[in-house]
Order: sequence, then C-alpha cells, then structure tokens
Amino acid sequence: MAKLETRIGDLCLKNPVIAAPGEHLIDIEGVRAAIEAGAGAVVGKSINELQAARHQLQQAEYTLLDRDWNKVDWSEDAPRGLTVFTRSGLPSLTFDAWLLQAVSMDRLAGQHDCLFVPSLVLAQPAAALDMARAIQAAGLKLLELNIGTPYASQAARCAVSTELVPERVARLTGMMVEALDIPVWIKISGQSERVGDLAEAAFSAGAQSVVMAGRSLGLVPDLETQKPVLDTSCGIGGYWNLPITCHWLATSRRRLGPGCPLIGTNGATNGRDVARMMLAGSSAVGLSSEVMLRGWRVITDAVDELEAYCDKMGMSAADLIGRAADARRTYTELPTVGDHWRDFIPSTADAAPEG
Repeated sequence: MAKLETRIGDLCLKNPVIAAPGEHLIDIEGVRAAIEAGAGAVVGKSINELQAARHQLQQAEYTLLDRDWNKVDWSEDAPRGLTVFTRSGLPSLTFDAWLLQAVSMDRLAGQHDCLFVPSLVLAQPAAALDMARAIQAAGLKLLELNIGTPYASQAARCAVSTELVPERVARLTGMMVEALDIPVWIKISGQSERVGDLAEAAFSAGAQSVVMAGRSLGLVPDLETQKPVLDTSCGIGGYWNLPITCHWLATSRRRLGPGCPLIGTNGATNGRDVARMMLAGSSAVGLSSEVMLRGWRVITDAVDELEAYCDKMGMSAADLIGRAADARRTYTELPTVGDHWRDFIPSTADAAPEG
C-alpha cells in the first residue's frame, strides 16, 4: 500500500485529502462526519465578527447548471460535469460558541489522526487578530486566514475580503504571523492575474502554506426571466476549474520553489483530481462542493482512489508533488511542428459558394 503522508510546513497529514470549508461543515455533525470519512484535514466553515456576514447565510442560495446553463436539481444523483453556482454566508454562531465547537472538533480529529483547521474570514484586521489570539489560547494547532472570498464586492461593506494587492496580503499575513506562535495558512483569491504575486507575498511574510485559489464571481442570465440566475453575481466553480488551479499551482511552484507548500482547491472532485493537483505542485488538496453535493463518501473514495493511483505508479503521495509542474516547458522550448495547425480547422471543401 502506498504511503499517503504529506507535510505542510511543520505539520504532517496522514493523507493529502482535505475537507475544505462549506455549509456542510457548519454544524458539529458535519465536521464529525468529514473526520470519520478519513480526511487528512478538515477546515471548519470560516467565521468573522460581523453580523452582516452571518446574515448573508440567511440569504444564501445554491444551484447547479448544465452545459446549456439550465438549472439542475441539487441532488447527490445529479449528473457529472456540472457548474456549481452559489451565494454563501458565514455561520450564525457567536465566536465564543464557534470556538468551543472548534476545540471539541480538534479533540475528535486527534483521535482519528486528522488535523482540524479553524478558519477566519477577514473583515476588520484588529478583530481578526483578537480572534486569532483566542484560537491560539484555546490550544488549536494552526489558523487559516481566508482573504480570498469571491463575494466582497457584492456583500455588505467590509463584511468579507477579497484581497488583490500583494503588499496588503503581505501586511495582513505578517500581522498574523507576528502575533501567533502557531502556523498560519493564507487562502488567496483566484480573481486575479497576479495569483503568484499574492502567494509570494504571503510566504515572504511568514505563511507556512498558501491555499489557492478561491472561487471567482460569475453572472448567468436566465433566458426565460431575462434576469440573472439567483438574481445576482455568484461564486462559480466546477470540475472545469481544475486546469486553472493547476496552472497557478505550477506557476507558483516555479516562482517560489518546492520549499513553499501549496494547497490546491477549486476544481477537484475525486482522488484522481487530487493526484492531478499534486502533480501540479500542491502538497494537499481541498474538496468542498462535491462533498456538499454528493455526501461524505466522496472523501473516503478520494483517499482510496489516490492510494490506488499511487500503488499503480509505484510512488508515494509525496513523490507526486510538482512532477508535472517541473516538467512544464515554455512555448519557446517546444518543437516546431510545421503546419500541424491545419489538422484542427474545418474543411472548406463543402463550404457554400459565395453569392
């Protein structure tokens, strides 16, 4: 059996499959189910100090869209290859209640050789810092700071943050790292041409890992109502985002080197996708939407599928990290193939004559 252990900075995970945050990880029963399903780590649904962010959950909506952008019923039996289209919010728990739950889940995770990860969504830096100190004082082992939510431009003012300026990412990361003795993971946005810059800024300020990358905003007009689907711009994701995430993983690995552990998210739906993101440079991979849609078995199956792939290749999970990224060539390094492009255009032999 293949070794699935992976390291992220100072921490070791029994396997690289992370149950990434979503509404299914708000309640204590959901976190327990993800732990017992075999995840290497579970990231609890993020929280911050603002009532406006909590209220947003009461306005949340979720749908699936097919290839023709028609709605599909939300069901574990839904067909594969769909787009997830949602607007979300933060848990309605008070911070004190959330922290008590996090401590309880950290204890349970330890019994299953699993890492529990508390996560904060940035609103006001001073309040985030106070909550981070309380998380450390409660004995939790690390902190994820999410500064890459897709919703900031649509939410109540300053309810959540989509940080797109590397200098500010560095300042916010440095603020947390300097205040805490536990490792800090930074989750960054995918709504940028500078994802690599954002990652570099976080690592330069002391982050132990960078999670890339948060969903983007999208808008889909409904042809019947002629209004936006779900009435607004929403977070958009799906299996098709895997190549984008892998591009940013590979680009960041080349820029930062193998010593900066990355966590891939957004686009992975199974264990083979976990392998793909690891080959692109991630040390672990988060699954969220697929678990939320199809259930906890997705986590168990992903671990089994990753193990089967590693067994087939005669490799450990750690051996996968960055192999495809390191083999990537620039266009100038590729061979000349002449008029090969002509094999990929439609024939004009049967085109209608002019006039």
